[in-house]
Amino acid sequence: MTDERYAGLHALGAKSAIPESPDLAILERVAAPDQKNLVIRFTSPEFTSLCPITKQPDFAHIVIDYIPDAWIIESKSLKLFLNSFRNYGAFHETCTATIAERVVAAVAPVWLRIGAYWYPRGGIPIDVFWQTGVPPEGIFLPDQGIGPYRGRG
Repeated sequence: MTDERYAGLHALGAKSAIPESPDLAILERVAAPDQKNLVIRFTSPEFTSLCPITKQPDFAHIVIDYIPDAWIIESKSLKLFLNSFRNYGAFHETCTATIAERVVAAVAPVWLRIGAYWYPRGGIPIDVFWQTGVPPEGIFLPDQGIGPYRGRG
């Protein structure tokens, strides 16, 4: 029996191909639980995109923290969206901002932050952060757990 609350979902429970680009990916949502001050974290430790100039792969560990309002992100659609960057040419900053803007557009969270910890290429790691504002008081917000890049030492 299908639950009517989930009738509009297309990715979950179906065979789904990775979209060719983030522009073609659809972030799906479901009604948020009734709990207040709920912090949801998604972690993508193997995020990949392409440098728009050299077409070389770039790798990042991405952590998305958000406090939902009326909606939460359906996780399979988020996975497909993040994987759609695999063959997409954009700088680190653009990838990070695109993810943030799409999440905000899809679920209008109370608060959102993204930490994108990019692995070095050419000897320079780049970390990019995006946040909607000051987090509300009274929430438990753990550290994202990613230290500064130290290489092999």
